[in-house]
Amino acid sequence: MTNSRTSLSKSQLKSLESIFPGDSMTVAPAEMLIYGTDAGRRFSLPWAVVRPESVEQVQELMRLADRERIPIIPRARGTNVVSACVPDQGGVVLSCLKMNRIISIDPDDFTALVQPGVVTADLRQKAMDMGLFYPPDPASMSVSTIGGNISTNAGGMHAVKYGVTGDYVLGLEVVLPGGETVTTGGRVHKNVVGLDLTGLLVGSEGTLGIIVKAWLKLLPGPEYSATILACFENEQKALRAVQNIFRSGILPCALEFLPAEVMDCLAGYGPVPWPGTAGSALIIQIDGTRPSVTHELRTVRSAVKGCLHLDQTGQDEEDRIWAIRRLINPASFSLGPDKISDDVVVPRGKILDAVQGIRGISRKHGLKILAFGHVGDGNIHVNYMYDDSDPNRKQKVEAARQETLRLVLDLGGSMSGEHGIGLSKKPFISWQLGSAELELMRGIKKVFDPHGILNPGKGW
Repeated sequence: MTNSRTSLSKSQLKSLESIFPGDSMTVAPAEMLIYGTDAGRRFSLPWAVVRPESVEQVQELMRLADRERIPIIPRARGTNVVSACVPDQGGVVLSCLKMNRIISIDPDDFTALVQPGVVTADLRQKAMDMGLFYPPDPASMSVSTIGGNISTNAGGMHAVKYGVTGDYVLGLEVVLPGGETVTTGGRVHKNVVGLDLTGLLVGSEGTLGIIVKAWLKLLPGPEYSATILACFENEQKALRAVQNIFRSGILPCALEFLPAEVMDCLAGYGPVPWPGTAGSALIIQIDGTRPSVTHELRTVRSAVKGCLHLDQTGQDEEDRIWAIRRLINPASFSLGPDKISDDVVVPRGKILDAVQGIRGISRKHGLKILAFGHVGDGNIHVNYMYDDSDPNRKQKVEAARQETLRLVLDLGGSMSGEHGIGLSKKPFISWQLGSAELELMRGIKKVFDPHGILNPGKGW
């Protein structure tokens, strides 16, 4: 749906005010500014912002919106970097932040029932307090929400062993356009009755329905973990060590790759624990029982034999090493005041080709590009550093992005592993998906949302 309208009518505003009294709704431009953007940094002012606290309010909103053809853009913290929450066709932004209760955690069923506005780190901590474990850990987990994680099928550093958000979604309660509520799945860990509607909704970027509850799978908490920082002369040796780790039969719970450009950036930001001759690094985390971790650490140390520097820490002090990984984002801004963040995925055996190819694109365009990340599952984060006030530089960044996407697809990869499509990658989606696949997706969208009111213009 493409809208020619630019605002809500008086009767529509009155109807919204009856559903969302007091401060649960705003049309004040100054208050709506933050709801017009997300971490993708595009901007479009919404017509109104509503903040439901109950499922009933969401149902009434969706009845009104479907009847009146009002675009609805669901969001929470807006941490996505592909502009999936930007109301670029106008409409009403539905903020889920007041629907933020952890309804229950059942240690016998190993499940949690939560509302979409629950912050991911809060759920993880509450589960840990009960001896349970919620593994998905997107980089934004301290601020991002479960609803947003489900909508983009967010991953994280532990995805190599534990998988992504969708692997932990057992069921959803979703409000559709028109106000009907459907429940997909529930508290059981296995369910093959009917089509997998839960899996269809995961990763749909708010285009099919409004998530109001989620049943999530929990695991027993690991007894112990330890981390190794291994530094190498060059990235070829580092990535050979990755192959050796997997061939040894070890599956790390996290395995991160830092190439020379990232290490130089971090060294310019503050003290680093590696020698100046290091040209690449791996951060490797193992978890399990203490005896199993001890055994696997010995195997990993053998697999990375020949590295220039090795730093091993136990559970009590491993945050010291992971703090280095978390510094990449702030350190990157020493290379430019602005950044476009992409994520791409290549087959694990093609990571070296991808990193070296991206480096070649960087040189060709005279840009600072950082390519690093989740080497364990081939998910590479690509940060384009530049100055947005320089039109020539901005044009070069766009050209470099497109060349990177072409490179990744030529290597048999995917344009996104955990960030999604949003507005940012929509122009290129036909590079990866054929017309038949796209028509199937659009047909599914029409079944869920016949009038195209949910997050219009996003994804496919």
